Amino acid sequence: MPLKTTQDDQIHLNLTPMIDVVFLLIIFFMVATKFTELERNIELELPQVASAGESAQPKEPKAVTVFADGRIELDGVATDRAGLVGQLAAARRVSPDVEVVLHGDANCPFQHVADTLAACHEAQITQIGITVELATAMRSDPTRK
Repeated sequence: MPLKTTQDDQIHLNLTPMIDVVFLLIIFFMVATKFTELERNIELELPQVASAGESAQPKEPKAVTVFADGRIELDGVATDRAGLVGQLAAARRVSPDVEVVLHGDANCPFQHVADTLAACHEAQITQIGITVELATAMRSDPTRK
């Protein structure tokens, strides 16, 4: 069996591409910072108008909470099924694209959640989201079963 008497070349790590990328990032951030400074330094008098109308408020989804005992809250205010339908229908008349986020207690019988979903359907709400918690987060919490 022949033995190696010469030593192989050492492995070298080529850092040139990484250094190039770092320099490009530095140049990018320097140029981007310069543009924002230029925008702030522009002396410009904006035109004025007599009236601009009503500004559109950003849409916040309505939060519907269903507790384990069947209680319902809309945006933190207790209500019943009929009140929920009325309030959601009124909100839909104001803005046709109302969104609802449903928070249901994990220990709640599904019938309560189904009744709440039916109330949203009755109010003609089409955009409904349901909040959940990731199972991995529940397993890592020792207080949960």
